[in-house]
Formats: sequence, C-alpha cells, structure tokens
Amino acid sequence: MKIKHTLFIVLLAAMASFAQTSKLDSLMVLLPNTKNDIDKVQLYNAIAEEYKTSNPNLMLQYANKAEALAKKIDYKTAEGYALLHKGNANIILGNYKEALLLFSDAQHLFESLDAKSENKKGLAKALGSIGIVFSEQSNYSRALQYYLKSVKIYEALKDEVSLAKLYNNIGIVYHSQGNEFKSLEYFSKAQKTQERLRDKNIGITYTNIANSYLKQNNAPKALEYYQLAKKALDLNQNPRALGEWYNNMGLYYQAETNNPKAIESWQNAIQTFQTIDDKFGMADTYIYLAQLYLSQNELEKTKQFANQSLALATELEVLEQIMLSEKLLSDCYAKQNNATLALEHFKRYSQAKDSLTNEATIRKSVEEELNFEFDKREALQQKEIEKRDLLLKEESKRNTMQLIFAALFGLLLFGFIFLIYNRMQLKKNLTLQKELSEYEQKALHLQMNPHFVFNCLGSISSFIVQNGTDSAIKYLSKFSKLMRLTLEYSKESLIPIDKEIEGLQNYLELEQLRFNNMFSFTITKSNAIDDDVALPPLLLQPFIENAIIHGVIPKKEMGSIAIDFIIEKESLVCIIEDNGIGFEQSKIAKKDSVTAHKSMALDITKKRLELMETSTSMKANVEIIELKNDKNEIQGTKVILKIPVQYIK
Repeated sequence: MKIKHTLFIVLLAAMASFAQTSKLDSLMVLLPNTKNDIDKVQLYNAIAEEYKTSNPNLMLQYANKAEALAKKIDYKTAEGYALLHKGNANIILGNYKEALLLFSDAQHLFESLDAKSENKKGLAKALGSIGIVFSEQSNYSRALQYYLKSVKIYEALKDEVSLAKLYNNIGIVYHSQGNEFKSLEYFSKAQKTQERLRDKNIGITYTNIANSYLKQNNAPKALEYYQLAKKALDLNQNPRALGEWYNNMGLYYQAETNNPKAIESWQNAIQTFQTIDDKFGMADTYIYLAQLYLSQNELEKTKQFANQSLALATELEVLEQIMLSEKLLSDCYAKQNNATLALEHFKRYSQAKDSLTNEATIRKSVEEELNFEFDKREALQQKEIEKRDLLLKEESKRNTMQLIFAALFGLLLFGFIFLIYNRMQLKKNLTLQKELSEYEQKALHLQMNPHFVFNCLGSISSFIVQNGTDSAIKYLSKFSKLMRLTLEYSKESLIPIDKEIEGLQNYLELEQLRFNNMFSFTITKSNAIDDDVALPPLLLQPFIENAIIHGVIPKKEMGSIAIDFIIEKESLVCIIEDNGIGFEQSKIAKKDSVTAHKSMALDITKKRLELMETSTSMKANVEIIELKNDKNEIQGTKVILKIPVQYIK
C-alpha cells in the first residue's frame, strides 16, 4: 500500500487575489476584456493555477504566456510565479529535471526582490516545490531540508493554509521512510489546520491518514478516515484525487476480504480516471482487478484486465505496469496449462523487469547528475546574489556618505581626529597591559626556576647518598643538560613544544635514575600539532613532579606516567596520567608526613594560567581527576591542562 504524493497541495496558489476564489470559467471570460498588462499577467497565472488538477499542458501554456508578458513589462514578482507554475506543470508531466531548474530560478528571483509578503510567499513556494522534486527522487533528507526552510517563512507570514500543505508533504516524507508515528503527527497537524480553515484539499489529507492507519493494520481507524475523505472530495471536486481514493478503498476492502466491494471501488476508480483521461491511473486499477481475479481463479477476467492494463502501459511506456501485466498474463496462462503463451509472456515479463532495472540505474545516474547541476547552479546563483547585494549596499553607502560629508564635513573631520586620538590611546593602553601581563608571567617563571633548581639539587643529594659516585656522575650529566635547556629559555615567555618535550624527557630520565627505575613513562604528541606551537616553559613540570613523588613512588609498585599533547578546537590540551595512589590519598599522605611543606609550584602555575587568560582573552585551566575502576578502586590520577594555542613569533 502506498501513499500518492500530495502533488496538488504543493502546487501552491497563484499570487493574484481574485485567482484564489474565482473558477476557471469566470477567469476565461475575463481574459478577452483585460487590457492592462499587469492585470493580464496576473490573469494568466491564475488560469495556469486552475489547470493544475486537470490539464498540465494548458497549465504550462498559460504559465509561458505569463512569463513572457512579465518579462516584457519587467514585473519580477509575476515572473517568479510563472516560473513556479511552469515547474509544477513539469512535475505533473514527469519532467523533474526541468522542474527543478525552474523552481531554482524562481527561488533566486524571489530572493533578489524586496521583502514584500507576496515575494516571501513566492520564495516559500519555490523552496517547498524543490522539496517535492527531491521527495519524488527519494532524496528525503534534502526534501525535508527545503520543506523546513519553507515552513519557517510561512510561520513568519502566519500563512496557515500553506503550512497545512507543507505539514502534509512532510508527513509523506516520513511515511516513505517507514516512520508512521512521525507521518501521522504531521498529517494530524495538517488535518487540524485544514478543518479550522475549511480547506478544500482536506480530502487528500484524510486519505493519507487512512493509508497510514491501514499500513499499521488499524482497519477501523483507516475506514473512519476514508469515509471522511470521501465526504470532503464530494464537496470539492478533484477527479485525480477521487480516483486514487477509490483505488485505496479497493485495497482496503481487499485487505478486509470483501472482494465484491473491492471490485466495485476499482470500477468507480476507472470511471473517475476516464473523465480526465488519466491512463496511468486506469492502468493501475486494471492491475488491481487482474490480481484479484487471478487469486479467485477467474482466468478470463484476469486476462481481460491484464490485457487492458498492458495496452495502456505500453502506450504510456510505463515499464513497471508492463512488467506486472506480463506477469499476470504469464501466471494466468500457466494456470490454463497453456505453456507456450505462459512462456512467451514470462519472457516479456523478464525483459520488462530487466529494462526496469536498467532504467532505475540510468535514472539514478541522471538524478545524481541533476543534483550536481542543481547544486552547482544554486552555488553560482547564490554568489551572483551576494555580489549584487554587496554592490547595492556599497552604492547606497557611498551615496549616503557623500550627502553626509557635504553637509557635515567639519563635524566629521573633528570626529575623525578624535577617533584617531582615542584609538591611539586605546592601543597604547592595550600594549602596556599586554607588556605588564608578560612581565608578570616572566616574574612567575623566574620564581619557578629557583624552585625547580632547588628540587633538582635535593634530588641529586638524595641520589648521591643512595647510589654512590658513578651513578651520581651520570645523574649530574643529565642534570647539566636539563639546566642548559632551562637556562636557554629562562627569559622566554614561550618555547617550542618540542623543546618542552625534550626538557620533560630529561627530567623524567633523571627521576628514573633517582628512584631506580621504579616507573616508566611515555610522551606522545598529536600529528595535528604544528612544529611552531609553543607553551610557557616549566608549566607542566610541577604536575609531573607530583605524579612521581606523591603518586607512583608511594605505591611501592612499578608505576607508569603517560604524557599526551593534543589539539581541541583552539586549545592545546596536555594530559598527565599516572597509576599511583590517587589524588585524595596523596593529600592525606602529605598531611600526615613529618616533612610536609607548602607547594609553591602549583600555586605559581595556577597564577600563570590566570595571567595567560588575561593576556590572550582565552580559557586556560587545569582539571585534576581521580581514576577509578568498576569496583570503585583507585587506579591513579589524571591532570588535564588546557591552554590557548600559541605560536612562536
């Protein structure tokens, strides 16, 4: 069971106010007596609108007349609506490529016009119509994209009639995706609005709701809405929609095993489609009848309706209908034990099936090409619009400035001088503030140097006592290299990240020697980090020292420390992770320790981060996380330091 796309709802009304209420006959009477070109172009558009449910060729004919006359008198709004009608006619005729290009032209034309309500409404109709084309191509994500753009405009215009139509089409997209819950949500929105407005298209909405309920196997609710749809369609004549309603009712009765009523509904569908010469609709109905009679073994009637469907499908060159008709005839002759004709029709069925598969492949390729051309054309048109808007803005700005300059030259000159002076003073103040911030950071850095040296000398003293002269010499060699690096960059506010990593490497190797390789370490840097990325020197060392002294060493087991440098948006993230005793346990141990002393390094580091935030106007912070496993057992500590990405000048 499928829902036919509510094409007639999407083919939105013409802009002329009288065209929304007048009938086709009265419009045709007005045409010979209309002399004014503006009235005539509106009348052409109105007539094209009225033909949308009955004769797409005449719709296209009058839309062409409207477009030609609108261009002649430079009536852009009417030209845009003519393009919409031409696009709608091409949709009905199955020429989606031409329709998409016409809707795109209409979209960009309306975007170039002023913000009058009729132009906004035209833009909304163009966007909604583009959504229809993408929906017919099963490109549902792009269909929703354009539908929702259109909804936004209609909501601003408070156009409930058009909103109801779009809700209906959005419901169809969700139905096509198999999301019946969402489809019913949007169908119900459309229903409530259309009932309140007494919209003549509500019969199509009722039918769509009924089809959704039938797909959910909710036959009572489906019948309720089918009946509501029939009442609405009787009040507002729409032969194509009524024929589809009869077809859907036939399928409903077939599902309810009420075959006589199903046959009656399909016979009514054929009569309705015949009134507008809808051969496609008739071919569908003949297939439904043939399928039903085949299931009842009424083989002569099966052949009759299958042949009728085949004749129409062949005339229309609709491969899917040809394939189904040939299959029905093959099955029918097989039941009659006529192997020759059964085989002949089966071969034709196979040929049609193969052709349909090839056609689907070609169609997909064409659709991809069409979408590419559409996107390319849309991008070019968007650039042209932006360029035109920019030129108009510049011209307007230039004219305004010339008038003001002529009248207020003296005042502007004074203001200009004052502005220059003010900007110079502001720049001077900002420069002083920045220099002050840098001096404060350097002062804190210089405080770090003696603290760091003091800690290292303490480590050397301990190492000499514990490991002897030879090991101490090796340790002193590494220490001297580390001091050379530290002194080399001691006056710099930023150092390259690779130099910082080299310093950390030396420091960790020293601590490994000191503690007899009681821990291992890794340092990694993301490939996304450029070589000229920099950070303040000795910023990470206090955290690594804490990880060693207060984390992994007290654990009395083999420890590990991992240091990672990564980029997150505009921040350099430094992660220090150890498998020590944990942050909380470390604080308790330091509190109980006889040798506990106040840590200057962490306080200095926090102050450096605050100054970094002030000087760069970007976030700089540190986060300390205690790592635990599923059993809530402490697994170590993770320090996450986020600082602004900075570069060596």
